[in-house]
Amino acid sequence: MSIFDTFLNWSVFVEALPMLLKGLWITVGLGLTAIVIGFVGGLILVMVRLYGGMPLSPLGIAYIDVFRSIPVLVLLIVIYYALPFVGLRLSPFWAATTALSLVSAAYSAEILRAGIEGVPQGQFEAARALGLGPIRQMIDIVLPQAIKLVIPPLTSNSINVMKDTALASVVAMPDLLKQATQAQALAANPTPLIGAAVIYVILLLPFVRSVGLLEARLNRRGR
Repeated sequence: MSIFDTFLNWSVFVEALPMLLKGLWITVGLGLTAIVIGFVGGLILVMVRLYGGMPLSPLGIAYIDVFRSIPVLVLLIVIYYALPFVGLRLSPFWAATTALSLVSAAYSAEILRAGIEGVPQGQFEAARALGLGPIRQMIDIVLPQAIKLVIPPLTSNSINVMKDTALASVVAMPDLLKQATQAQALAANPTPLIGAAVIYVILLLPFVRSVGLLEARLNRRGR
C-alpha cells in the first residue's frame, strides 16, 4: 500500500467529507463565540486593571497572570469534569467556550493594555482639555487609537483561539478534529485527519497572512 493510499486516499476523504464539514461548522461557531466573549472580557479586564483602583486592580492583574499561565486543556478538563461536583454542569460546547474565553480574555487584556499605554499622553491631555469625562475619553479618543495599534496581535490571539478549539474533542465535542478522528476509526485510514489538517489551513491561512499584511501596513504608516 502506497503513501497515497494510506494518507491521501481520495475515496476515503470523499466519504468522510460530510462528517468533516459538520465538525467544521461547530469549530467555527465555537471559535467565533470564544473570540467575541474573550475580547469583551479582555476589554473589561484592562479597564479594571488600569483604572479599577484598590482592590479591583490587583484582582485584575491576578486574573490575567493566572489564566495566562493555565493550559487551556487543563482548564477545559476542570470545567467539564470538576464543576459538576459543585452542582454546575455545562454542555461540551459551553464548557469549551468558557475555557477558551477565560484564557482569551487574559491575553486580550494584556494586548489592549499595551495598546492603551501606547497612545501618546498628549491625547489624554487633549481629551481632558475638551472637558470629556473618563468614559468619553476612553470611548471616543483612546480606545479607537489603541485598537488600531493592536490589531495584529489581536488577530494572532484569535487565530490561537480558533486552533485551540481542537482541544474540545477531549470532552466529546463533535468539532472538526473529533469528527476526523471518528471518520478515521470508521475507515481504518488516517486520511480524514489529513483532510482536517488541510481544512484548518484553508480556514486559518487568510488570517495568518492578514497579520503580516497589517503589520507591514502599520509599519509603513509609522514611517
